Amino acid sequence: MNHHAPLIIDVAGLTLTDSDRQRLDHPLVGGAILFARNWRDRAQLTRLCAEIKAVRDDLLIAVDHEGGRVQRFRTDGFTALAPMAAFGERWMAGGADGDGAMRAADAATAAGFVLGAELRACGVDLSFTPVLDLNHGDSSVIGDRAFARDPRVVTVLAQALMHGLRQSGMANCGKHFPGHGYVRGDTHHEVPRDTRSLKAILADDALPYGWLSASLSAVMPAHVIYPKVDARPAGFSSRWLQDVLRARLGFTGAVFSDDLGMAAARQIEGRAVRFAEAATAALQAGCDMVLLCNQSVVDGGAPIDEAIDELSRAALQGGWTPSPASEERRRALLPQGRATAWDDLMVDPRYMRALSLLP
Repeated sequence: MNHHAPLIIDVAGLTLTDSDRQRLDHPLVGGAILFARNWRDRAQLTRLCAEIKAVRDDLLIAVDHEGGRVQRFRTDGFTALAPMAAFGERWMAGGADGDGAMRAADAATAAGFVLGAELRACGVDLSFTPVLDLNHGDSSVIGDRAFARDPRVVTVLAQALMHGLRQSGMANCGKHFPGHGYVRGDTHHEVPRDTRSLKAILADDALPYGWLSASLSAVMPAHVIYPKVDARPAGFSSRWLQDVLRARLGFTGAVFSDDLGMAAARQIEGRAVRFAEAATAALQAGCDMVLLCNQSVVDGGAPIDEAIDELSRAALQGGWTPSPASEERRRALLPQGRATAWDDLMVDPRYMRALSLLP
């Protein structure tokens, strides 16, 4: 069987259990996603990441750590980062000469460096950031997580943030393709519908993905249905992932499914599906990796074990074909270079300068 480790799973607590280790060591598992329940302090987080890497050093350790209300670690020395909207506001407040825009971009680079360097100092490999959604003003889920309404402003500030991440050795993940900012619904509870045409979406919300096609390491699609394009949510749609994102917009990096633990994630063409079925559908549509979040705390992690077993069977029976190209894209997200230790980071001139630029 061609090697491909597409499952990104969660772990239950502050240290690994034997069950966690067994799951992480499975050849179909490619990484772990951390949550606030996996955090007590920096020393504990650093130990947990080391425990994960001791199982397999190629496992990708990821977290949702954007700043603002989506930041899993914010005590014991971690910088409380501003929401992305603060950078857009700095841009808009800068006047017609462009000085504010350039200062906002410099601050976004500083934020990317601080975000990436602090996580890497504790052993975390990847943050699912930047948010490329446009702030249309109605989305309860996106809101101030977006840089701005203007796709040009979003693109430049995201590019700047990604440059800062790269300075820390961290890759990036743009989300939520082709755009989540237009719909009001919360995908944790329902499947929102965006009734605009493909032409309208490509001319507005999807623009940053084309403009950043050479910069993005990874993309996460939205759990949103765009019925004029496809009956399936973007994360289950080969039309969106292969025809639009890869063929039309030229994206060559990794594609993650959004969390398949969310209610919206397990609805395909009006039918509720199990995790394993959702994972297989996402992989067949063009995802390289699928996220199964918050399942280690359900029935002792039974949903993860079922997903591993069913995906193994699907691979053996031809229901899903592992992709060496997907595995290569996963491994490309592992950090570049040695991480700066926390105590060294605290006196690093670039880090101190970056802190002074933050909004």
